[in-house]
Amino acid sequence: MYEHLETAKNTDNLKRVVIDPVSRVEGHGKVTLLLDENNKVQQARLHIVEFRGFEKFIQGRPYWELPVLVQRLCGICPVSHHLAAAKAIDQLVGVDPDNLPISATKLRRLLHFGQTLQSHALHFFHLSSPDLLFGFESDISKRNVVGVLSDFPDIGLQGVKMRKYGQEVIRMVSGKRVHGTSAIAGGVNKALSKEERDYLLTDIDQIIAWSDASVELVKKVHCSNLPFYDDFGTIRSNYLGMVQPDGALELYHGGLRVKDDNGKTLFDHIDYCKYNDYIHEEVRSWSYMKFPYLTSIGKENGWYRVGPLARVNNCDYINTPLAEKQRVTFKAHGGEAMVHSMLAFHWARLIEVLHCAESIKELLNDPDVLKLEEPAKGERRFEGIGVIEAPRGTLFHHYQVDENDIVTKANLIVSTTSNNMGMNESVRQVAAEYLSGQELTEPLLNNLEVAIRAYDPCLSCATHAVGKMPLQLELVNAQGEMIDKLVKHDTGKIERIKS
Repeated sequence: MYEHLETAKNTDNLKRVVIDPVSRVEGHGKVTLLLDENNKVQQARLHIVEFRGFEKFIQGRPYWELPVLVQRLCGICPVSHHLAAAKAIDQLVGVDPDNLPISATKLRRLLHFGQTLQSHALHFFHLSSPDLLFGFESDISKRNVVGVLSDFPDIGLQGVKMRKYGQEVIRMVSGKRVHGTSAIAGGVNKALSKEERDYLLTDIDQIIAWSDASVELVKKVHCSNLPFYDDFGTIRSNYLGMVQPDGALELYHGGLRVKDDNGKTLFDHIDYCKYNDYIHEEVRSWSYMKFPYLTSIGKENGWYRVGPLARVNNCDYINTPLAEKQRVTFKAHGGEAMVHSMLAFHWARLIEVLHCAESIKELLNDPDVLKLEEPAKGERRFEGIGVIEAPRGTLFHHYQVDENDIVTKANLIVSTTSNNMGMNESVRQVAAEYLSGQELTEPLLNNLEVAIRAYDPCLSCATHAVGKMPLQLELVNAQGEMIDKLVKHDTGKIERIKS
């Protein structure tokens, strides 16, 4: 599979096209296309060109600071990093996940369900629904959340309110909507008050109804344009994610399961603390984001995908009734053991939203979330590994500390990194199918961004990108001369600059 991404050997008659940055994703990336004299795509790459320094600059810090420090990786999914780090430092104080106080586990789960709900709602309604509702090559002035609110006010408003509810769950549990604190080594520092619990219960039934309706919406959109939606950017891959001991969908704590593209289980219920025995990362010169792969299969074919599509494909069932009903319909649509449609990421994502909403209601009615127990303690350790299913996929936090409780080594494999190869393959396929031989325009180029957005990449998590820049696309001939240039300004205006 990797041959599609390598540099062409003879570039005498090739032209280079750059899309910089990719828009409507969290963070910034760049796409480079290499075209021949007939405008046929010879190569397509997704570059992540900003450097992430978190693994280095948290070295030298005391381990108890980690859950607060690492959540600054991202303003969209800070809870995921907060909880993954907390699970790692639990082990540093000698506490395994099964030995955490029951109330602490349930409060962390509640926090995580709120996080996943708000992140998925943000991605679908704010970032992806404009493409799905208006069309991938529609008027750029409409392809945004303002256009959705204008033409589909009920859908847009429901999305806003669903995200707000998820943020309110986060605020009630951790004190703030963004970068709150809750999890500490061996437990949590706050329980819900009865008033906070009742406040969240007020709207939960409406949130569940809207979540179920959102699954019906994406199913209707997907199935209204077949086989296009099944085929667009679709690739076959291995899938990795956590499951419960009985195979149920799991977002907070479980064993790792890997299935291949035919649905065959390659690994099951693997202790995630042994992840390094199964997963290695490859570095490439043209991207700061690494390329993970399964060591038993090798670099060429061992790459895998994570996230909603992987989780819904891998699990045997979902333990909330409405989401399970939707999962059964989803799997039946695929017609085989695994659903490979890239655009089905959106469908699976909203099934998870529904599962989170149902799970939030269940936990809010559990009296344990009103209790605050003493943090657990055990025998001191010098290594901790925390893994969680972040909204975008499996997230690994691995720390080593010295006898003075200072971090000496850190390794993070974020969800977007695991999807790196999948995104590159999808970009290559879409470019070859829809851009080859075409005059390159913004509507056509948006097809590439649609492919990337389906994965809900968090490029800030993967690279710690900062700043904002306009999109630029340059067409360069074999002599390095720019012959055409498109610039998309912050206002959305497209300007063509001829050489």
